[in-house]
Amino acid sequence: MNDTLYGHGDGFLTRDNGQRLFPIGFYEHPAEDDAFRDMAESGVNLVMCGSVEAFDRAHAHGMMGWVPLGLQSGATPDFQERIRSLVEHPALAVWEGPDEVVWSFTAYSGLWKQDQMAVFPNKGEWWMQTPLAIEYSEGRAAEIMPKMREAIEFIRSVDPYNRQIWINEARDSDLKFVRQYIDCVDITGCDDYPIRAESRPAIRVADATDRWRQVGKGRPVWMVLQGFTWSDLDDGDTDITAFPTFAESRLMAYSCITHGARGILYWGSSYMKSEGKVEFRKSLYALTSELATLQPFLTAPVERYVTVNLIDDGRIDITPPVSMRGVSITARRIGREWLIVLVNEDEHPHMGVEVTGLDALNGTEFVELYGEEKTTVSGGSFSTRIRPFEVKLFATHRKWETDRREGRAFEK
Repeated sequence: MNDTLYGHGDGFLTRDNGQRLFPIGFYEHPAEDDAFRDMAESGVNLVMCGSVEAFDRAHAHGMMGWVPLGLQSGATPDFQERIRSLVEHPALAVWEGPDEVVWSFTAYSGLWKQDQMAVFPNKGEWWMQTPLAIEYSEGRAAEIMPKMREAIEFIRSVDPYNRQIWINEARDSDLKFVRQYIDCVDITGCDDYPIRAESRPAIRVADATDRWRQVGKGRPVWMVLQGFTWSDLDDGDTDITAFPTFAESRLMAYSCITHGARGILYWGSSYMKSEGKVEFRKSLYALTSELATLQPFLTAPVERYVTVNLIDDGRIDITPPVSMRGVSITARRIGREWLIVLVNEDEHPHMGVEVTGLDALNGTEFVELYGEEKTTVSGGSFSTRIRPFEVKLFATHRKWETDRREGRAFEK
């Protein structure tokens, strides 16, 4: 079983031959082989699987899978049988717990929809922390948490490869309840889908990444990003198509990475039906291909001594005060090869961006991937400029660019 995966504890996927992978995943299992092949060829390495047959298909395409599990029901006989039926499969990469489990019995229990019989008369009941909402949520947590721990203990007892256990939550899931299970899992994180017809605050996923690094007490964070338009969901509150543009998808992915995410996944692609869905999918695959080409860097340690300074020229109008998030950075090294990612997280152009800490690289030329800029390190630094919400990648060689360019101009 040379392809078997086992838990590494750092959020990355590790084959037993030692190869580590940054998870690039989809909550989708294409029915058609051609669609599956296209996904695999775009650099996606992780898909949701619900059966041995689904894992077989993923494995045949050189991909891996995860299985969603109802941990909240405990280690029932059926649960134990299911775990044993999957545990030896070579394509199984990670176990996933119930999606948004805390969100489901707090801010979005669904019970508020039951009119006069509602436990939560309205969505604000939870946020107002009324006695009714607290009593209900505490009662559900008392039922769910022990069963989740029981189910996780069973998985640990029978999985010889010590695969990691991951639970995805909503962006705003409650800290107190998440902390009741966090010490039992290996990977945390959340989903965040900010692109709507009326507003497009793509950069907020960076804050969500930061929050879940804190919620998880430093555990690896996987971020689930937007692979759909809200108008395609049955419960959508709009009929206006608003897919993320390629630039927005790229901003979201790299801002998560500069803020420490150890995996990027996409939800909602299986629901797409609006005009533009084919072009949007191509844009996502252009991005996943770009990320996959950078795999060695994405699993490399962060060179934390490389930092970014803003030396702006005073032209930015800050009267009245406006949001100034600045530029985030991550620098990675593989031997003599380097990657430096810069993300402008605000709506202002920064005309003086200085990357420092490169004293050992004086005389080294960096090229802008997917751009024309070139710069040479001098005095331990180099300088550049960056447009509002722009992502810039600087590397020591263009071999880190993907050949898959179709979809990069998507602006739906």
